[in-house]
This record gives sequence, C-alpha cells and structure tokens, in this order.
Amino acid sequence: MKRRSVLGTAVPLALAAATRAARAASPATVATNTDHGFNSAGAFEIVAEFDDPGPSGVALTPGGRLFVGFPRHAVNHKGATLAELKDGKLHPYPDAATSLPSGRRPADRLMSVHGMTTDSRGRLWMIDDGKLAGLPLQPGAAKIVGIDPATDRIFASIVLTAPALRPESHMNDLRVDLTHGAQGTVFVTDSSFGSTPALVVVDIATGRQRRVLAHHPSTQVEAGFMAVVEGRPLAFDPKHPAFVSGGADGVTLSPDSALLYYCPLTSRRLYGIPTAILADFTKTDEDLARAVRDLGEKGVADGLATDPQGRIYTTNFEHDAIFRRNTDGTFDTIVRDPRVLSPDGIFVFGPHVYCTLGQWNRLAGFNGGHDLRAPPYYLIRCPIDAAVPVSSQPA
Repeated sequence: MKRRSVLGTAVPLALAAATRAARAASPATVATNTDHGFNSAGAFEIVAEFDDPGPSGVALTPGGRLFVGFPRHAVNHKGATLAELKDGKLHPYPDAATSLPSGRRPADRLMSVHGMTTDSRGRLWMIDDGKLAGLPLQPGAAKIVGIDPATDRIFASIVLTAPALRPESHMNDLRVDLTHGAQGTVFVTDSSFGSTPALVVVDIATGRQRRVLAHHPSTQVEAGFMAVVEGRPLAFDPKHPAFVSGGADGVTLSPDSALLYYCPLTSRRLYGIPTAILADFTKTDEDLARAVRDLGEKGVADGLATDPQGRIYTTNFEHDAIFRRNTDGTFDTIVRDPRVLSPDGIFVFGPHVYCTLGQWNRLAGFNGGHDLRAPPYYLIRCPIDAAVPVSSQPA
C-alpha cells in the first residue's frame, strides 16, 4: 500500500537556517497510536468455518454452549436456520423439525433467525424475522422465541402482529430486560426492508407489543449517507441499494439493564434511552423522544455488544474492524483485518468477543446481480483486553 508523501513548503534560503529550529517538532513522549498503517491490528482466531449458508446471529450461554443463526431473508437456503456448534459441527437446534424447512405452520417453526442474545438467567433468545427470500412475509412467521438450554425446549414464542409489525419489516436484533415487566421486556430493532424502521417493545408476560420512535432520527437512515466498503465510496440510494443499509439495527443493554443502546445501520451515531421509560406502555412517543440521548459518533456499526464493565463493542464494515467504546467515550480498535469482512452478529463471552462474518455486501443484490461472496464464512473471536490496543487517546 502506497503512503502519501508530505511535501514541505518552499522556504527562502536566507530564512531556512533561522526558522529551522522554530519549525522542528518536539520529540514524541507518548505514542497516541501504535498502528502505523502497514499491518492488520489486533488478533483473532477462527472458531468455525461455514461453506453455506452465511451466518448472522451468535450467542453463548453461561455454560459455554455456542449457537449461530443462519437467516433466510437474503438466500432461502435449505439448511438449519438455528444451530448449535458442537465439536466443530453444526446441529439443528432445538431440533431438526423446528430449525429445518418443513410443512409446519410458520408460527410453529423457525423461519429465518437473525439477532440472538441471552438474558440474565442464561436463557437463549432470538428474533425470527420470518422472511424467506423472494416471498412475502407470512402470518405468524415473525416472532420472538426463547429457548431454555437446560431443557432444550421453547418456553416463549411471541408472534409479532400489526401495527407493531409491518409488511416490509426486518426484525433485525433484540435484547431482553428482565428488570421491567412481570416476566421481562424485549426490545427489538426493525431496520426495515423498506423505509419504515422503528423500535418494537414487547411485554413477555402478556405478549403486548407496540411500535415506537418510528419517526425519530435515532431510528432512521441518514439522508445523503455515504459508506466506503472494500475501498469503494457508495452513496445511499433507497431505490438502488449498493451496500447493506437500513434504520435501527444494532442494540445492546447496559450491564444493569438500565439503559438500551441502539443505532441505525445507515448512520455513524449511537443513541441511548432508559429502559424504565421505554418499557412503560403508558409513555407516549413524545415522552420517549425526549428521553433519547445522542451519545455521539461510533462509526458504521451493524452489531453491538456490552461487556460486564459497560464497554460497548461495535462492528464496522467500513474498516473491516471491531471497535470498543470505553465508558469515558474513548475508542479502542479490538481488531482490524481485511478478512473481517461484513462483521455482523457480535457477543461478549468471558475474555473474548465473538463475531460472525457473512460477506453480506457481496450479495448479488448489491453487485448488479453477481454474487461475489467467496465461502467459507467465518465465526471468529478476539481477546477483548489486548496487551497494546490501538487507541483513540494517549495511553
């Protein structure tokens, strides 16, 4: 990679000697960035390789069981949409009849698992966006599903319905807060396959659900947005999409579940809102709008995750990277590497952050009908406390 040359301004010879000392910079005493632009940053290991289909959501239970989601909204594949990774092999979860395509009603099986998480009790939750590529959304297909890994049985299945669900909805990711509501509250990001993103709030005990902040800037795409993907500058055009785009997408909770963080995909900003207000069905949309906090820029992020210290991890498809937002607002680069292509689902477990790499921006729909993906697709993990992080601030 060529580096830019820095050209000095011509200085008359008579003044050169007199000004040289004044122009000289003091020697650096602190390295503000350990990366000099020549190499990848950070370390990662490949946990699993997948030939097809591409992975999206990832979650681990407290006991270390690892689950991966394989949505069908981009490619209507015949494999499992939810699988457990054991001994290097994928096993349909919770069973083949539920995870593989079948003639069962959409409400009675998993259609297209996308975002995944665990709650504070270690139970597995997922958002089934219900969408099969090339087909309209069927009744009962989009739903929130909870599975208890202790029994491998579904204990919750909440079908999403209008007006919380729209025909063009893309229920993308979710987080589960057990501190509000009789049995907890689920917060879902609808990034939308059209132009109507929003947040969706669901009470687990009753199934009551509502669509909120559907017109607030914190859930919307940014007009005139441009992303640089694999070196190509691409302007957002909703009629002719050239890269993965959408509204409210990434979402994560603070360690105490007091604050929900979220962000639109086609944006570089991070937002937060107190869960006590968001979970309160008596609050109006105006109440919620006043409670939203703009937390500043964080880069282009798809997935978000939080560690026990309250640090937020963000995927970044412009830089083939995973960043970390520290509690003081500074950022570290956890990993940056050309192989970290389209980082998507992200999950913190122990000393590592796990991430799926689905190569989504190489789909045919973004490349003139040509599928440019090159399997295998990866599930990787990175240490979250590297010895020498690439930091946005002096060490």
